[in-house]
Amino acid sequence: VQLQASGGGLVQPGGSLRLSCAASERTFSHYSMGWFRQTPGKEREFVAGISWSGGTTRYADSVKGRFTITRDNAKKTVYLHMSSLKPEDTAVYYCAADPRVLITIATIPNYWGQGTLVTVSS
Repeated sequence: VQLQASGGGLVQPGGSLRLSCAASERTFSHYSMGWFRQTPGKEREFVAGISWSGGTTRYADSVKGRFTITRDNAKKTVYLHMSSLKPEDTAVYYCAADPRVLITIATIPNYWGQGTLVTVSS
């Protein structure tokens, strides 16, 4: 599975941004999808996950109420809608896919895309 993330950029605190991740896989709807992020010197951390159908989602406590993960299986794309952004949300964001389980904080996904940088700064 090849994953292509996009949508990162510079945004002011309190602003919004939408990340996209397009998949090459024909059977995209068979994969749980997720977003992770990483800052220099820190381990990659779970942000959000969504089930194959989109009916189940999971979020890190740090983003609950501010971020929303969605997917469009017809477009083979998963999105991360980010609002009320804070400087501590600055990171490289990675999308991930897994055919076995719902991606959660405990999952190490099988497939990773390249990162897209989000910078929250005034």
